[in-house]
Amino acid sequence: MLCGTRTPSGVLFLVVGACVVTIARAMTLSFLAVKLDQDFGLSPAKIGFLLGAGSLIGAFTAPIVGALSDDIGRRAILTLVLVTLAIGMIALGLAETVVFFCAAQVVTVAAISLYGPMSRAMMSDICAEPFRLKYFSWRYTASNVGWAVGPLIGVAAGVASTALFLAAAAVYFLLAFILQLIHFPPSGRAKEQASIGAVTFLGNIQTAVRDRRLRCFVGGNLFLLAVYGQWTATLAPYLADTIPGGTEIFAYMVSINGVVVLFGNPLARRIVERFGSFKTLTTGCMLFFVSQVGFMVSGSLTGLSASMVVFTIGEILTVPSEYALIDAASKARNRGSYFGVQSFSMVGSFIGAAVGGAVLGASGGAAMFSIFAMFAGIGLTFFAVGIRTPPPNSRRL
Repeated sequence: MLCGTRTPSGVLFLVVGACVVTIARAMTLSFLAVKLDQDFGLSPAKIGFLLGAGSLIGAFTAPIVGALSDDIGRRAILTLVLVTLAIGMIALGLAETVVFFCAAQVVTVAAISLYGPMSRAMMSDICAEPFRLKYFSWRYTASNVGWAVGPLIGVAAGVASTALFLAAAAVYFLLAFILQLIHFPPSGRAKEQASIGAVTFLGNIQTAVRDRRLRCFVGGNLFLLAVYGQWTATLAPYLADTIPGGTEIFAYMVSINGVVVLFGNPLARRIVERFGSFKTLTTGCMLFFVSQVGFMVSGSLTGLSASMVVFTIGEILTVPSEYALIDAASKARNRGSYFGVQSFSMVGSFIGAAVGGAVLGASGGAAMFSIFAMFAGIGLTFFAVGIRTPPPNSRRL
């Protein structure tokens, strides 16, 4: 029975797992730049490239892995991802050469990039459509709890210490083991496949790639992720270099972002349910635009804090709306492929950090925030086109 009034164990595992996976990630991977700098002496340019390389690999492999999960099942893929994460963490903790450490880092970050879309696809599999948004919202909140807790554990236990990497590996192995014990009810994917016959691996990828709606949604999400996916990488140096006490102000910004997400996310879900995904996403994009203008003109803690509140509200309105739009565009038999293709938009996080940092260094904060405001408008345009695009001909699916 798919999830209804009673929350099934599979959904609870995915929600709690999102929190635990993020804690393990945040207490280790958040400090890779420190380790690459202090232990291996790499330049900032090399560090930035390496930290983005794993996400890029994850973005390009996610469509293939997603289609594979449609073929052999989500549980097998998630288990493989968790085991890969565990092995990667062990390698990171024991690495003594920069080449070995960087190779392990790229594999680990690529694997963590795959966990999110595959777990969301599994959640869609086991939840009836009226309840999916609620559980997507729960999962998003749980992940942000992990981001709030994980870095504190990392600092308390010793930044980028071997013990932390080994502890994270143990967590991932444990989650992979528990995943084998959870009962997942038969999904709509299995029933739909039984009614239409076998669905080929390549067929699912082709269906996802040919869907013009999905291409528009991916393009829109790519530009929005360029705005909010790596905001710490651009806002931190801007504040530190241009605002008196900027480093301390940035710490407040991080805390404000976390608090607004935790307390505002349940309300954001109700807004999506009442007004629909596209209207809510439109509001989020407008708030992104306003927040960038706010950052541009603010020079005090009060103005910057207000801009961060606006920015974070835009984030919590946008994220569940994006998930809901992708879920509505997909079918049970190809959901992994759709969420996998959607993950290509993770390239936006790399673009935001790289372009934002380059513009900040060359032209200053006003130019950088102007570009981010423009990205928000471009992202909304892509979504607007996608929402008006008819679904592909069912006979070609």
